[in-house]
Amino acid sequence: MIQEAMFKSLSRRSIFSGMAGMGAMAASVPAFGAPPLTKGNLRPLDVMDPKENLYGFGKMWGTLGPKAVLSGYQGVQYAIVGDKRAVPLFGYCGFGNNRNIVQPDGSLKVLGKECGYFTDLATGEIIDHWDNPWTGERVEVFPFLNDRWRGTLTLEQKVFRVGDSETVNNDNGTKGQKGKPFLLPWQRIGDQYLLSWDYAHEYTNPVTPEGWPKASTGKRVNPSEHFTIFTPAAEIDDRSLESARFTAGFMRQAPWWPWMRMGQSGVHGVLMGRMHSYKITGTVEDIPKSVLKRVERDRPDLLEEPTDGPDEGVRGTLEAYAEDVPPEVPGYVSPLAEKRKAMLKEPGK
Repeated sequence: MIQEAMFKSLSRRSIFSGMAGMGAMAASVPAFGAPPLTKGNLRPLDVMDPKENLYGFGKMWGTLGPKAVLSGYQGVQYAIVGDKRAVPLFGYCGFGNNRNIVQPDGSLKVLGKECGYFTDLATGEIIDHWDNPWTGERVEVFPFLNDRWRGTLTLEQKVFRVGDSETVNNDNGTKGQKGKPFLLPWQRIGDQYLLSWDYAHEYTNPVTPEGWPKASTGKRVNPSEHFTIFTPAAEIDDRSLESARFTAGFMRQAPWWPWMRMGQSGVHGVLMGRMHSYKITGTVEDIPKSVLKRVERDRPDLLEEPTDGPDEGVRGTLEAYAEDVPPEVPGYVSPLAEKRKAMLKEPGK
């Protein structure tokens, strides 16, 4: 891992005594109206301990408290075709509604809801239809609305199972990461922890060319998302706080969205998005205004507390599209639909 290389030439004592000194000196704004920090509350994050990694990630990405907190993201998605310049297409924004529960063994149960909408670049308002400049077709936009996601981060490196593939987060290109201790590349610089979080997938497209010839971009898809996160060290290190603020740069690259209906366009390209991602107040103030207005009107349940339950794996936009949008080919039954049908027949489902 990255931090192993960083720390190889330093002793644990020199690392954490230095951190402790900086933590005691750092000025901080308490998170979400928490009481002022006291020296006795501060204990620097032990970045070489998987339990400490899960603790830090859990309070940064959501909250370890009993009530979920809100985070937002907003930015622009660009089209990159061949050697042409990147062209801005539409805004991309949404929010997460998260809380995390530390388990007795130190693992972290993750509960949440999320959504993603597309906006007009000129007005910032959510779009329901979009005029495709390559095909000339006016298409219906498909927002991603996920009323629950549940998973567990254990003391071992997280393995994401998406479709027929398995990948690890923060893949550093070396073999044998699977099964290693759950460690993240935390860096302490001044009064901030810097953290990267990356995942890159390649799997069979659930929006199949056989069922959705216009929506599908092909048999395989390779979406990836990348975050560069900044979080106040004093808020992570203060063990009396249940949540810590963060701001992040958020980049996503992927094939065309299926709702763009580019499958038969002959235009080969990718979408690249750059966004702000953040949890600053932990309230509805963090949600982009156009998104909050739309969700309050159409899906207020996304603002309610996430519910506990069994882990359900990854359900991304492509999976949602394949489940919610009827195939273009009459009578076609997708493999994903067959799988979901079989799951519902299983005891306890």
